[in-house]
Amino acid sequence: MIRIESVTKRYPGGHDALKGLSLHVEKGEMVFVTGHSGAGKSTLLRLIALIDRPTNGQVIVDGQNTRKITRRRIPAYRRQIGMVFQDHKLLYDRPVFDNVALPLIIAGVAHREAARKVRAALDQVSLLSKEKQFPETLSSGEQQRIGIARAIVSRPKLLIADEPTGNLDPDLSLEVMRIFRRFNEVGVTLLIASHDIALIDQLGCRRIALANGSIQVEEEEDVVAEYVERLEAEKDRWPQ
Repeated sequence: MIRIESVTKRYPGGHDALKGLSLHVEKGEMVFVTGHSGAGKSTLLRLIALIDRPTNGQVIVDGQNTRKITRRRIPAYRRQIGMVFQDHKLLYDRPVFDNVALPLIIAGVAHREAARKVRAALDQVSLLSKEKQFPETLSSGEQQRIGIARAIVSRPKLLIADEPTGNLDPDLSLEVMRIFRRFNEVGVTLLIASHDIALIDQLGCRRIALANGSIQVEEEEDVVAEYVERLEAEKDRWPQ
């Protein structure tokens, strides 16, 4: 789903946020990107979302090389990606329903079809009863779930999230991650930037650690555990 090949991102002033970064995320994976502040996590997600472009290297998402996507085609490209932000980026003068419907309105989806999809998305994050309320009347956790509903209302193949639990307490953080896990179980690919290592460890997903714009270590504990489990199941068939 995602191929990052020798990507460098240099900002004005000569700061390299990413330095020759290469990584792959397979379709249907749920992968976390970790690292200290300034490690390059947000920059990586911005490149995938085509908010920024790499200085060098290639970013390929679902077979599309972002270098070849013209400015005019960026909105169509972004409609295939759900994006969740730490600060929610909600419209506080509009009710919950309108916030979630925004991507569908921009895409020109008919009102009846949009209403059906909005209510289905709100139901998935357990906020269907709040559709007429305004975001400022809801808790931080509920506001984050509005952002998630908006990100998935178009049923994207890929969902990226930048510190989606950064402002939430541990219980709400786990609830948000369980919502992401449910999406992953129906085939959505997820790439999530987070600094919450303890929470990530509870989910058992692949973790890519960045440090100063490069990969520090890539952990695949779930793959190893699966391999060991398979060996244990097959050992009775081994020759004596």
